Amino acid sequence: MSIKYTILGLLHYRDMHGYRIKEHIERHFGHMWTINYGQLYPALKSMHEEGLIDMVEVAPSDNGGPNKKLYKITGKGKKAFQGWLHSKPERQMFLRDPFLMRFIFFGFGDPEKSLHIVDEQIHVYEDQLKLRRQNLSRWRRQESHVRLIAELGLSLNEMYLQWLLRARGEIASNLKTKES
Repeated sequence: MSIKYTILGLLHYRDMHGYRIKEHIERHFGHMWTINYGQLYPALKSMHEEGLIDMVEVAPSDNGGPNKKLYKITGKGKKAFQGWLHSKPERQMFLRDPFLMRFIFFGFGDPEKSLHIVDEQIHVYEDQLKLRRQNLSRWRRQESHVRLIAELGLSLNEMYLQWLLRARGEIASNLKTKES
């Protein structure tokens, strides 16, 4: 997924500050993709230089603070976005979860510590699932594409949790067998 087109898509909804873009991606697309400020701000700068977005500096409120940059999609940005939107999709299914990368290598570590980390991750997935279920009624009021992606996030969360509970059971069983 290209950060450029994600930003352009979000700016179709409304003008946003950089931190709002990141917050929106993390909150609503976290099951598919994450972003950090080291990726976001260079992309915004490049997109501004390409004429895909406009940037306006907004003065701080009466409470002070730094000037904020508000980003808005341009006509050129909308045209580029439409080109991407209707191009052939990427063919690879891409699951990106740092925990899963760590999980692959648990066989090289202490099984009890690995089990503890798995338990922590189960709690993370349970908390995420609870939040997704709470937000589902709000997502159901959105247009169908947004709602369908929210439902996918919920399904993936349920699947991850089910798999992790099964994996935990197998790891715990193997640990008991080794201790016997």
